[in-house]
Amino acid sequence: MWLLWIWLLSFFFILALLLILGFQLVCLMDLEYDYINPYDSAARINRVVLPEFITQGAFCVFLLLTGHWVMLFLSLPYLYYNVRRYMQGDHLVDVTEIYNQLNQEKKNRYYKMTYLVILFVFSLLWLLFNLGDEFD
Repeated sequence: MWLLWIWLLSFFFILALLLILGFQLVCLMDLEYDYINPYDSAARINRVVLPEFITQGAFCVFLLLTGHWVMLFLSLPYLYYNVRRYMQGDHLVDVTEIYNQLNQEKKNRYYKMTYLVILFVFSLLWLLFNLGDEFD
């Protein structure tokens, strides 16, 4: 039963990360189509970048403590990318350069989202597999 709860919690971790990235993409698209000004868009994106990093870190620590090594190793490259961007100081969107970086920022978010969708599918499959084992 505890395996079911672990995979359910990991499912919600990844879902939260997908929602945060979706919010960032919506802000970037709103900026691209001039529905929002650059200052508001950068402020909204920068407000959720750190919670995204913290959620990803908590997810990896959760996987480490529960001993799910395959899923941990699958999520480590994403954590490394986030830590590297944070250490280099380019994790926040600059309001003065946002139009120049718009396509690159959208592309980065799309890559992250694709990676997280793959993790989401793995998490969902393991959740369903454990759910099937629970009721056998």
